Amino acid sequence: MTGAETEDDVPLGERKTVTDFCYLLDKSKQLFNGLRDLPQYGHKQWQSYFGRTFDVYTKLWKFQQQHRQVLDTRYGLKRWQIGEVASKIGQLYYHYYLRTSETSYLNEAFSFYSAIRQRSYYFQVNKEDRPELVVKKLRYYARYIVVCLLLNKMDLVKVLVKELSDEIEEYTQRFNTEDQLEWNLVLQEVAAFVEADPVVVLSDSSSAVALSSQRLQEGSVPPLQQGMVVGQLTLADSLIIGNCNNQVKFSELTIDMFRMLQALEREPVNLAAHTSKHLATTESNEKPAKRENPHKYLLYKPTFSQLFTFLSASFKELPANSVLLIYLSATGVFPAGHSEYEGPYDFGGVLTNTNRDMTNGEGVQKRNQAQKEMHCLHPGDLFPFTRKPLFVIVDSSNSASFKNFTNLFGQPLVCLLSPAVYPKSVPDQAFLQFFGDEFLRLLLIRFVFCSATLRLHKLFRESRSFPDSYPELPKQDTVESALLQKLILELATMLDVQSLFWDDMLEAY
Repeated sequence: MTGAETEDDVPLGERKTVTDFCYLLDKSKQLFNGLRDLPQYGHKQWQSYFGRTFDVYTKLWKFQQQHRQVLDTRYGLKRWQIGEVASKIGQLYYHYYLRTSETSYLNEAFSFYSAIRQRSYYFQVNKEDRPELVVKKLRYYARYIVVCLLLNKMDLVKVLVKELSDEIEEYTQRFNTEDQLEWNLVLQEVAAFVEADPVVVLSDSSSAVALSSQRLQEGSVPPLQQGMVVGQLTLADSLIIGNCNNQVKFSELTIDMFRMLQALEREPVNLAAHTSKHLATTESNEKPAKRENPHKYLLYKPTFSQLFTFLSASFKELPANSVLLIYLSATGVFPAGHSEYEGPYDFGGVLTNTNRDMTNGEGVQKRNQAQKEMHCLHPGDLFPFTRKPLFVIVDSSNSASFKNFTNLFGQPLVCLLSPAVYPKSVPDQAFLQFFGDEFLRLLLIRFVFCSATLRLHKLFRESRSFPDSYPELPKQDTVESALLQKLILELATMLDVQSLFWDDMLEAY
């Protein structure tokens, strides 16, 4: 109780209100902290726990709204405490999005984060002599920025970054802190992240405008041609792995991971009518709602054992007639030498995370030793998972190592491989099996368009500079199609960059 009043001076009903609030507050903190102990992989273990956590936070939020006056006078409830509850609810929705891949929950997280800023819940924090409260405010800003990035609210991101910068400056000047460099690094990372994604498209008036979203939108995927026979597979699960050295990132999300995760999502819709009751439902007889987006795991610099654990969990839970997608954006690992027999472990692969310090980017990969790099993910490591339909995308300096893939079990299998090198001056039936799924169809179409465009570009002359695939695409009908080349050159003319491409299509060959 507040002030000099004793417990006997407070009416029984108001005492019970404070007691109930304290119980809900403690229970919510316990459940929230328990989320850290949940396994990150698997689809089922966490659902009931999340449901209970949402349920308690919903009760807590409504309770403080209904009894605000009593809590203000008898408990001394401060606005930053309300903001902390709202921030945790926003975190819950964000993590629910990560668990389910349902973009609609990003809107819910945004609503709570936005309300905190609009209602100035953290405004009084700076007046209190408690640096840990200011850190809560800074962390809120960082989380809010991540959600805005994922929702492509770039104008708001710039405003929030400016506000965060001001808050960090005031925090470091006022308190003698040891985390000044850490917070300045956060600012540098988000600034580099925003600068690294200046994608533009043409509007109807042929003027360049910023791309609002890279997500799949209604009508954005070319329909199947009439009579085309494609597989009935559906993309159900995906692993998005980022382990490149010195790559632009923010909050364990590299720019490559950021782009790929959006490519595997539909545009979010507003969940205004979707209450937390839907999330808290744990009845076993209720069927889960149909998932519009494939489930995905985001793995930033995983070790080999972590990657293999997540792969195994995805493989185990993959439904029938479904596809597992693996996206590898990682530094290449090259073989130390040539052996008489060259198998799936003799071409190198991509690097997973290690606990060793690296003096420079490619130092570990090119060391002169007889042993193979133990932290390398080789093509052969994925062979056990080809027992089910597998779609692999490799963006690496040693992507070519995955061209030596072998389909041992006759299941649908495709590997899309990035170019191995870039010019210094530049910042068959197997495919049709995957063509029935909209996400995979769009990825394949983009791959063909990219491959065809680079083949016409004057600077991309080496075969190593072209994307590749396993199995090999029928080039005459795809990346070297005369019709596609004509359309690319017409687009280059519209963009006024025709000088970068061969005027005569035949001149390139």
